[in-house]
Amino acid sequence: MMAAVACADTGDSVILLEKNEKLGKKVFITGKGRCNVTNACDRDAFFSHVVSNPKFLYSAYSQFDNEALMEFIEANGTALKVERGNRVFPVSDHSYDIIDAFKRALSKRKVDVRLHCEVKDILTEEYVDPEDKKAPSKIIKGVKLSSGEILSADKVIVATGGVSYPSTGSTGDGYDFASKTGHKLVASKPALVPFTTKEEWVTKLQGLTLKNVKLSLHINDKCVYSEQGELLFTHFGISGPLALTASSYYAKADEIKSAYVYLDLKPALSNDEFDKRLIREFENGNRKEFKNILGELYPQKLASLVCDITGLDPYKRCNEISGAERKTLLKFTKEMKITITGTRDFNEAIITHGGVSVKDINPKTMESKLVRNLYFAGEVLDLDAHTGGFNLQIAFSTGYLAGKSGYES
Repeated sequence: MMAAVACADTGDSVILLEKNEKLGKKVFITGKGRCNVTNACDRDAFFSHVVSNPKFLYSAYSQFDNEALMEFIEANGTALKVERGNRVFPVSDHSYDIIDAFKRALSKRKVDVRLHCEVKDILTEEYVDPEDKKAPSKIIKGVKLSSGEILSADKVIVATGGVSYPSTGSTGDGYDFASKTGHKLVASKPALVPFTTKEEWVTKLQGLTLKNVKLSLHINDKCVYSEQGELLFTHFGISGPLALTASSYYAKADEIKSAYVYLDLKPALSNDEFDKRLIREFENGNRKEFKNILGELYPQKLASLVCDITGLDPYKRCNEISGAERKTLLKFTKEMKITITGTRDFNEAIITHGGVSVKDINPKTMESKLVRNLYFAGEVLDLDAHTGGFNLQIAFSTGYLAGKSGYES
């Protein structure tokens, strides 16, 4: 939608081909139906949240950043608000109001929107530039629809998304178009997706949310991500903001021999500080059984499993706990180890890691380096970022740049 708007603003006649029954089907479900449309952070902060190929985005973001996007949406009738973490939502808390803003913009520019219209092939022909021998050897001619109809075009923009949430129409069509036209694909993996884990006790904590904990993801014995925030235990493993963000770094790993998450349940306290607290708790508990003071240290659901996990005697008196046993509890609290066995699939992934290699795309225009007047934008490219509105901003920025970039017929 953004690409079509930007393209129409150049004076071109634009057709937007949508295979779904409505526009913005994926936008509709983002942010749990509220649509976290962007993030109101500064430029440096934005790029610190981009996981894959941030430098590639410099031109696109500089031409259409978060402020430009917010101005555009509000100018088209949808008021916005900024919430915790600079997350931007429509004031109404309804994602369809974001979609409506784009519909109004498309209508104003008389973009020809065609629903239930699936593209099957990108059409090209041989091309020779007598003045530039390094120019692409092919040029765009148009597209072929599933109905068999052929639409001629001087320019084609592929903005079909990845393969996450395929029920919204993201079924990898863009990857097929890219592959058939000679573009390299980076392997697609689920990203911003929950982890599956090995330990049985993790699943027993299903439904427990831990706030203000620190998660560190170690892959092949190297820490690749560490951050403080919120974590959720599920029937299959772990989820929540920390796990979802960590999964993007898991997806980036070329080879995984081992993967573990270490949780610091008390990141505000040093090891020494927490050890002193344990000593106080044991002194105050005195003759109480060990299991009866754990509720003072952990959420009840976790407290009931601590002895099973650590092997400590639940019936031992607090004044009988040894220094070694105290250290076992300290290590459990500051370095809770969880074995990662993988992630959930694309049906639960917010975004796709991988896609069309950015090496085949001109970052200043989003035009293919292999096919003249063919452009790619959004999640179909090998671009992904953290949660918080960053991935939608990438889509809008690259879509805008692809739309406004000119063509030579």
